[in-house]
Amino acid sequence: MARFKVLVTDNIAQEGVDILEADASIAVDVKVGIDSVELKQIIGDYDAIVTRSGTTVTADLIENPGKLKIIGRAGVGLDNVDIEAASIKGIIVMNAPTGNTIAATELTIGMMLSACRKIPAANISLKNREWNRKKYMGIQLYGKTLGIVGLGRIGGNVAVRAKSFGMQVIAFDPYVKKAKAEAHGVNLCETLDELLAASDIITFHTPLTDETTNMVAATEIAKMKDGVVLVNCARGGIINENDLYEAVKSG
Repeated sequence: MARFKVLVTDNIAQEGVDILEADASIAVDVKVGIDSVELKQIIGDYDAIVTRSGTTVTADLIENPGKLKIIGRAGVGLDNVDIEAASIKGIIVMNAPTGNTIAATELTIGMMLSACRKIPAANISLKNREWNRKKYMGIQLYGKTLGIVGLGRIGGNVAVRAKSFGMQVIAFDPYVKKAKAEAHGVNLCETLDELLAASDIITFHTPLTDETTNMVAATEIAKMKDGVVLVNCARGGIINENDLYEAVKSG
């Protein structure tokens, strides 16, 4: 009986590879960094492909899918996979929506603390044998209003932890019902503009789609409070980077 062939094209935890290789019915090939030309030539020889964000699975890549039945994304975002093209070819696309929920949540809280307490700049200052406590006093999270854009798994977990800091938490997510937000102790905003105007700190937890690309540009930035702290542990394209750069330059 032919073994189920799996191609791994990006770095994933060795533990994940070990799980696959422990199954005698599965043959695993690891080709990290394979270019798209070679990948297109061999992808049809495999029953499944496992990727992270380093491999872009386009319609052209799977034009002749051969044996390919499954595209497995070791992570949450699927913006690097042409889901529509895969569906047309009868290929199942899977991700791991809970795989990094806690890690991304804790990173977000860490970024908030780092920015509000000016930890990177203070660290550099201290290493330069300075002791400018006043300059790097920063601000406390307690009592501040945190605006969460995207109240899914990660956004909801951030809300719970932010509440433990004594923060007021609001959110904007047109796909979340008020009851779910209230279960997290969160007040749901009806519009993004409402959240932007009310928040001292804003954190983004949405996928990158046509709807969310450049969701925040110059017009939206102008509606924020002066000195607002932005945290984006989701996708860079959610915020227009040129407009953000100009806003940071202007103070």
